[in-house]
Amino acid sequence: MARPTARRSRHLLIATASALTFFATISGCVAMATEDPGTTGTPGTGRGGDDGKGRGGASSPAGPGGGASTPPARVSAEISHESEDPGKTVNLTIDDGPEPGWTVKVLDLLAKYDAKATFCIIGSRAQEYPDLVKKVVAAGHRLCNHSVDHNTAMDKRPESYQERQVLEARTMIEKAAGPGVRVYYYRAPGGAFTPYSRDVAASHGMRPLGWSVDTHDWRNPGVGHIVDAVKKGMKEGPVVLFHDGGGNRGQTVAALEQLLPWFKEQGYAFAYPKT
Repeated sequence: MARPTARRSRHLLIATASALTFFATISGCVAMATEDPGTTGTPGTGRGGDDGKGRGGASSPAGPGGGASTPPARVSAEISHESEDPGKTVNLTIDDGPEPGWTVKVLDLLAKYDAKATFCIIGSRAQEYPDLVKKVVAAGHRLCNHSVDHNTAMDKRPESYQERQVLEARTMIEKAAGPGVRVYYYRAPGGAFTPYSRDVAASHGMRPLGWSVDTHDWRNPGVGHIVDAVKKGMKEGPVVLFHDGGGNRGQTVAALEQLLPWFKEQGYAFAYPKT
């Protein structure tokens, strides 16, 4: 009876080892299947664009600067109309560029008067003129996302369309700007914000940006009209809307030539909108 008992024991030991190996294999597969896919980022969606230190980065894991990206810090989804600095300030915002000729003229004037501004850039224009975006960044100004192609009726379009307009433009602007450049704000074309588009922007680190003073310079109403609109409108708030794209901006440049020294004479400090 001793031999059959030993044989049965060996069979039991082999069966037990096989079962343990089987269950270990199954556990490993389950662990792999349930791993969080979001930890690696998603190319082309704008996820993971901020490195968590106040700098924007690539929208995909292998973007500028190399290495995997991390989710951006969320900001407020409320539309900003205030300055981030206390006191008597003006926040110059320049929309619809970059535009060959006009963007450089605006940059030259800002440098002449030691003024800073926020450039609200159209994604497709950034893609077309990346060197101009780099000039804006090199001059020390901030960037704002102004959608892919400036559809002023985007608030009437589906949420999927709005999301693409916000996130794809951000990717285009960041690629044009270069590694480590943050896009601070999102301004809907024509002010066509929706609660959804504001939330998408805010969740990707871009504060929705409004304006306090609309110069209507895009209509070319005359240099005097633009200058008067600013001087009379400053009581409404610090965020002033100009344009460097969308057409002939000669009147804007001429108006800025008058307004930039006027701001200094009136005791305004140049600042950025609140993030």
